[in-house]
Amino acid sequence: MGRKEELLRKADEPNRLSEKYHHQYFGKMETIPKCVVRSFDDFAIWYTPGVAEVCKAIRQYPEKVFDYTNKGNIIAIVNDGTRILGLGNIGPEAGLPVMEGKALLFKYLGGVDAVPLSVSTTNAEEIINFCKWINPSFGGINLEDIEKPKCFYILDRLEEESKIPVWHDDQQGTATVVISGTINALKIVGKKINEVKISMIGSGAANLKIANLLMFTGVNPKNIVMVDSKGILSHHREDLMNDQKKWEICLKTNSEDLQGGAAEAIKSTDMCIAMSRSVPGTIKKEWVTSMQDNSIVFACANPLPEIWPWDALDAGAKIVATGRSDFSNQLNNSLGFPGIFRGVLDVRATKITNEMCLAAAFEIAKVAEDKGLSEKYIVPSMDEWEVFIREAVVVGMKAIGQGLAQVKRSRAELQDMSQKAITRSRNMVQTLMKENYIPPPHD
Repeated sequence: MGRKEELLRKADEPNRLSEKYHHQYFGKMETIPKCVVRSFDDFAIWYTPGVAEVCKAIRQYPEKVFDYTNKGNIIAIVNDGTRILGLGNIGPEAGLPVMEGKALLFKYLGGVDAVPLSVSTTNAEEIINFCKWINPSFGGINLEDIEKPKCFYILDRLEEESKIPVWHDDQQGTATVVISGTINALKIVGKKINEVKISMIGSGAANLKIANLLMFTGVNPKNIVMVDSKGILSHHREDLMNDQKKWEICLKTNSEDLQGGAAEAIKSTDMCIAMSRSVPGTIKKEWVTSMQDNSIVFACANPLPEIWPWDALDAGAKIVATGRSDFSNQLNNSLGFPGIFRGVLDVRATKITNEMCLAAAFEIAKVAEDKGLSEKYIVPSMDEWEVFIREAVVVGMKAIGQGLAQVKRSRAELQDMSQKAITRSRNMVQTLMKENYIPPPHD
């Protein structure tokens, strides 16, 4: 078997095992108690009549809900099934395995309890109302895999109207991790963030937010060229005047007034960030060859990248990243959302801001830098679990600094809280496996 065939076989292995494993376990998440049940007498404490005292205390002092319930450590993953990763509009039931997987990552990596809530409506106003109605039960809301443009509208509305923090992981989560990879990749190739020229293939929720956060980080908007399915975004694209998010990009970017498609956009750029079609070959090798020396390619479509990493490297790229865990340099949201929400919940933050995302991005980058950067190591991997603790701390401190935290804690307190929560979750899973309550999979 040749090198390329072996790499393709390895890349397909998760697909081969996935359906079998999911069927064996009937999903990935369940609910278990976290209080003692020494005898049935304890139910008089946890339920009636004892629970009434707790209810009355919360009625008198609403903030005590965080002390007497799990609200301070539970978030809702809300999804309507309209833009499931790489699969499109497949419906809420078909999207539920993705939401359960998200909940697993929240719990194992961040010690955060998460409930998948796939809803049977695609109406933006109904989704907004649903999220507002469930505010009392949750400490935060993670919007997931909702189609654009309504995902922008839903997030903007809920950021203003929700009493708990709401974020859209396809926007803010993706952008946070891509920024961390960008910071370190540029260090390796010796290029400055305010001078680098960046092509962006795809103009969905992810890339639009990435562009926004890149500019917030210091990238010159004039040095960005973005492409959608109809070509390069520019002020000539009158067809986009009614699309607020894209039109803002048209007016800010592409100072050279380039016309054409992806090939023209990528040419002579230092970096390409692709969030487009999950089809290898969407970005062609000759396009990568046309980039500047020491070029950087982030091909992040899931489940398959726009170009295979080995093809991009053969074409002259210096650093290549994808969204997959079986290749070097995985730029996956899982590096961001568990630690960010850990920090948000630990200070009871009311919002998640660009500044908080950027603090997390720089901390992710710093974790990798502390261990030694290389062309195949620009961000930590998920098993370097200290990254989530460090993110939680900086996000919590940033929320406090911005006046968005309902509880102020010291850096040491946040460190201790996040470490205990994450350690507990990981140890719990390992104990359940050891005692065979989670049996080994049947290969």
